[in-house]
Amino acid sequence: MILHLDMDAFFASVEQLDDPSLKGRPVIVGGDRRGVVSTASYEARRFGIHSAMPIATARRLCPRGVFLRGRYDRYSELSRRIMAALRDFSPTVEPASIDEAYLDASGLERLSGSPAELARAVKARVAGVTGGLTCSVGIAPVKFLAKICSEVNKPDGIFILQPEEADAFLAGLEVTRLPGVGKRMAASLAGLGITHVAQLRALSRDFMERRYGKWGAVLHDRAHGIDPRAVTPEHEVKSEGAERTFARDVRDRGLLARALFAHAERVGARMRRNGLAGRTVTLKIKFADFRQITRSRTLGGRTDATRTIFETARQLLEEEPLGQPVRLIGLSVSGFEAPPEQLLLPGAAQGRHGKGGLPAPEEEERRRKLDRALDTLRERFGRDAVQRGGIHGADLSGETQGPPPAEGHTRREPD
Repeated sequence: MILHLDMDAFFASVEQLDDPSLKGRPVIVGGDRRGVVSTASYEARRFGIHSAMPIATARRLCPRGVFLRGRYDRYSELSRRIMAALRDFSPTVEPASIDEAYLDASGLERLSGSPAELARAVKARVAGVTGGLTCSVGIAPVKFLAKICSEVNKPDGIFILQPEEADAFLAGLEVTRLPGVGKRMAASLAGLGITHVAQLRALSRDFMERRYGKWGAVLHDRAHGIDPRAVTPEHEVKSEGAERTFARDVRDRGLLARALFAHAERVGARMRRNGLAGRTVTLKIKFADFRQITRSRTLGGRTDATRTIFETARQLLEEEPLGQPVRLIGLSVSGFEAPPEQLLLPGAAQGRHGKGGLPAPEEEERRRKLDRALDTLRERFGRDAVQRGGIHGADLSGETQGPPPAEGHTRREPD
């Protein structure tokens, strides 16, 4: 049996927890007027507001709503407490995003009692470590069914699917309830006259694979309750990133560079906190006409230094002709795996810029020491206790964590 935990309207619930005056009010967390909704409280959802909806649309639907930019450091802090609490029940915990996780519940009866008792204990523990936040829990024989089950009795609910009940439960579902079936896939299946899982079962696996590729075969298996994926304790982090949608389109390269500096601060700090260092820096730009580009540079070695990340991204920005104003700018760092060692040709010198775009070793080490000192000060006295001169006074309020600011990165579509 696999348990899936999903926090209820996580970001908005945290805001209501920390500010009791917001309880019972429609709270929408996201960017500015040009951003998107990260999550909405259940009071806001009654107005038709949902995650990934443009903020401007949400304001039209709920003009009296409370719109907040979000405090992602606070959400991450509580997420870490939740994941640690789950590990008190089982070491086999797989974080699926910032606000959801899977737990292998097999063989826990002696320690935690029946599945219902385990679910209640998990909910109580999560409420305890977060100061009262609620979550919904689903328990089922396989992962995708556990995720579906956690949505059945939201918010603050429990739904347990016994193995002998799984086939009938699954057959009665609409295909849109299967994880991964979005609007396009649902429309394509509807074109075949398929709206429910029972109808989907009539199609052969070969047909589904020919028509939809590997995903078609997976979908066929899920329609029959097959999901061989085990709960994996940790996913390897592939990248760390941040991005910002501006309130107005920007042509000023200086402002764009300051935004990149703020992103580098956030990304570098998260990497150092998680013991990561990467080789590839990627610049992301979305123009006023919504055209989007990415430009990447791979360094000769790994780095977690804020200044090095920023300088690499700034060079990419300087090399890019900006034919239109910029709507969004972001950066990310990837390539955390150790690179193969490269030998320098005889007589080749690294110079003051070091190897492959990295600063000289002594300069890189100086930057890392400064970063560690700033990280320590901010951990003790708060994020705003000390700032580098390069971004002092800059308006960073529009910055969001990337990928796009919706609950569920680590980052998936939340409830």
